Amino acid sequence: MKAMMKRIRFLFTLHRSIPFMFDFFRSREIFGWKKLLLSGLIIGYILFPFDLIPDFILFFGLLDDAAMALLLLQFMVKLAPETLKEKHGMKRSNHK
Repeated sequence: MKAMMKRIRFLFTLHRSIPFMFDFFRSREIFGWKKLLLSGLIIGYILFPFDLIPDFILFFGLLDDAAMALLLLQFMVKLAPETLKEKHGMKRSNHK
């Protein structure tokens, strides 16, 4: 339940994703293989969208696409250096 709430909260910060993605791919702090991996995943999903729920089922069809985009963005945030996370306000709090 806690992980789901984090994903929902992350969904509302999606507006910060575009500048973050540009900085991620332009950053010299991130190894080339990480950039290549994420580029491959993003392009692969665009070219071969494996839909769990077909898109012609209105709301639910788009839900799996949004979930996949969200997972890719979360993976990108995990791979990003702390300086980039701080710059875009994506730094995790260490509360338990």
